[in-house]
Amino acid sequence: MKKILISLCVLLISNIAHADLLPLDDALRATYTACVGIDAELAELKKLAGIGTAVSGVGTGLGASATVVGILKKAKDRQAEAYEKLLQELREMQEKNAPAESTTTEQAEAFKQEFDAAYDTAVQDIERYNSELEKLTKQSKSLGNWRTGLMAGAAVSNIAGVVVSTKGRKDNNLEVRISDCLKSLDDLNNSMMQARINGEDISEAQSIITACREYSTVDVKPISNRQIGAQVSSIVGATTGVAGTITSAVANSDKVRNDNTDSGKQKEKNLNTASNVLAGTTTVASAAATVFNATQISAIKRVVSVAEKCEGVLK
Repeated sequence: MKKILISLCVLLISNIAHADLLPLDDALRATYTACVGIDAELAELKKLAGIGTAVSGVGTGLGASATVVGILKKAKDRQAEAYEKLLQELREMQEKNAPAESTTTEQAEAFKQEFDAAYDTAVQDIERYNSELEKLTKQSKSLGNWRTGLMAGAAVSNIAGVVVSTKGRKDNNLEVRISDCLKSLDDLNNSMMQARINGEDISEAQSIITACREYSTVDVKPISNRQIGAQVSSIVGATTGVAGTITSAVANSDKVRNDNTDSGKQKEKNLNTASNVLAGTTTVASAAATVFNATQISAIKRVVSVAEKCEGVLK
């Protein structure tokens, strides 16, 4: 009686243990469903990261160009300011040293003789200085427009980078897919063990488990982390790019440029400095996004080899 009870208990435990086991064919189908498609998902992520690298690379180039143009504009503005000061000094000297209307012919002649030769030469060159100032002003205006356009391009590139990285994150359930695949492999392994006891052919299941179990050795978190990094960097680049475009446009507007009061000139300087800083920040953010996208591709490549091996067996 005791032996019968023990046998019944062993049978009951065995039945309970195998109650959730799938037949081998069902387990194979479940594994196929869970594991097939990861390779395609990796390919899509790699493509998006490649697009992200391209657009952020463009943003880096445009941002860097805007920074350089801004620096050149600043140099032209300094030259123009120097000419403005020189012309102002010459005008003041003219007013100060010009003979009064009541001056006699003898006094006027004496005035001419005493007048500094260097000043006399400078007065004659006032027209040339004015011409040079006009040229510098036009160059500064042109460079300001270039900077605004380049900043706008950098902003658009970073906005595109945000869109691409957001799409990648939205579509990226790679960790979940690999986790599901590994779970299905555990179920397949249990079904395979039972099938072996039942005398079934388990060679297909063994080859699938051997190939796909390598997913447990890969870390896909760097892929997601770099994707987040690229998205954040692109958002920063887009934000500073838009702000820089607006600031540059305002700094280069006729209203600001033509305000020759001390406060007006200081405002123009401040806006130009802010534009150059924002251009530099946009460049750095774009470059960071480029690096994140490029290293994401590298991380994807390490997982692709496992995916190709696994799906090669499954298909």
